[in-house]
Amino acid sequence: MLTSIRSLSAATILSTSTLFAAPAFAQETSESSISVSANVAIASEYRFRGVDLSGGDLAIQGGVDVAHDSGFYVGTWASSLDEDTVGYGSTELDIYGGWSGNLTEGLALDVGVIQYIYPNAGPGDFDYTEFYGSLGFTFGPAEATVGVAYAPEQDSLGGTDNIYVYTDLGVGVPGTPLTVTGHLGYTDGFLTFTNDSKAFDWSIGAEAAVYGPLSLGVAYVGAEGDYLPGDYQFTDDAIVVTLSASF
Repeated sequence: MLTSIRSLSAATILSTSTLFAAPAFAQETSESSISVSANVAIASEYRFRGVDLSGGDLAIQGGVDVAHDSGFYVGTWASSLDEDTVGYGSTELDIYGGWSGNLTEGLALDVGVIQYIYPNAGPGDFDYTEFYGSLGFTFGPAEATVGVAYAPEQDSLGGTDNIYVYTDLGVGVPGTPLTVTGHLGYTDGFLTFTNDSKAFDWSIGAEAAVYGPLSLGVAYVGAEGDYLPGDYQFTDDAIVVTLSASF
């Protein structure tokens, strides 16, 4: 069970998912076959696998990715946290790398490893490593992803491990900039808020391009969680609004 008020990863994956307000840039160098992209966002809450990590407050997020045309990539992503509520400091910093590419037409693979870092957390072990893999399917205006993320035994996970499996679905509405999204995930291990260390999380929402690189998303998000002492419940259902831009 998650004992020090934190949640599971992203890499989201999307983040997951559903997986940002600062200058961003993009660059592509044909000579070196390397591309650089960036994203920035402001979200009404930072929800990681359904769990609120920003204490119900706004979160500022952003990241940069560097990819080679061979499919290999590295990147970093960060989000503000609620320092008082979460207990992991005020910042999450993710560093990741992997490979992604098409296996066949309409079928893509993404595998990699991600390190979750909390640079201004208090005393103790908080940083942890997670390995991930996913398959993406494209059929007409719809895209589906099934994936798994595994964090092996680590001191920061109480000497135990954690596994997360999920599926994401996005369906574009023909003739509009609107995409309807859905997500279902399941956690078994340390990174939960339940007495039996098992929990589902979910979301349903929509996102649309609003102007240039700007997109607006709205999602209803929740996760299973047993009652925790204190004034704030991290797994209560909530509507999350995100304004983002990718370059």
